[in-house]
Amino acid sequence: MRRLRSLLIPGVDKRLLVKDAAKLLPDPARRRFIAGGASFGALTLLTGCDVSDSFSAEKLLAQISKFNDKVQAAIFNPNTLAPTYTEADITRPFPFNGYYSEDEAPDIDSEDYTFEVRGLVDNAKSWTLDELYKLPEVTQITRHVCVEGWSAIGSWSGTPLRDFLKLVGADTRAKYCWFQCADVDGYNSPLDMATALHPQTQMTFKFDGEILPRKYGYPMKIRVPTKLGFKNPKYVVSMEVTNDYKGGYWEDQGYNSFSGI
Repeated sequence: MRRLRSLLIPGVDKRLLVKDAAKLLPDPARRRFIAGGASFGALTLLTGCDVSDSFSAEKLLAQISKFNDKVQAAIFNPNTLAPTYTEADITRPFPFNGYYSEDEAPDIDSEDYTFEVRGLVDNAKSWTLDELYKLPEVTQITRHVCVEGWSAIGSWSGTPLRDFLKLVGADTRAKYCWFQCADVDGYNSPLDMATALHPQTQMTFKFDGEILPRKYGYPMKIRVPTKLGFKNPKYVVSMEVTNDYKGGYWEDQGYNSFSGI
């Protein structure tokens, strides 16, 4: 075990380092980080981050994030369901959420749309919207929880992702399903395979019984009620089953990749 004295680098203010790392976290995560009384010593012991190698706040935060992802993945129970609600509980109007305005949301032509499936699958191909609409449909009423601190309940209909993965012969021993979206900045996000196989993780084509509106992700959203909202990609145009971690739009900016609720 490394001795703590090896971490005491002259000129490094440990308290300021931890504060600098906290500033790089999304606001809700930052509040939990600070409220938890995170100390430099505890963090370095937990993450294995030795500031004798580098004492940048960014690298310390990256180590903390990786540690957090590992812990969340280890305790995730694929058989535990997110709470479900009744139609009377649905939030109306359901809020638009995005890092751009509603007017800037992708406007996808249904005639030109295809959903490309590639990677570690037996049946790599592009699916038309008509083909996707023919898949078996289930409905769930679950809560969307945003990293910004708000939540809303919605009714989502589509096909369970795990059923689709079976249909295309996906290698479910792979680590990730990586989704690419039609957003202006090329939004993308990885989903760990355990969550992809969760019974409530859904390829969503309808909201509140109607074809998914543009503002909620037309023509397809990946609904993941066990994760924070940014892990529910919208305007999805492709999926790759892979063992490679390809990062993601928010993940590359410091958000935890697992981000379970």
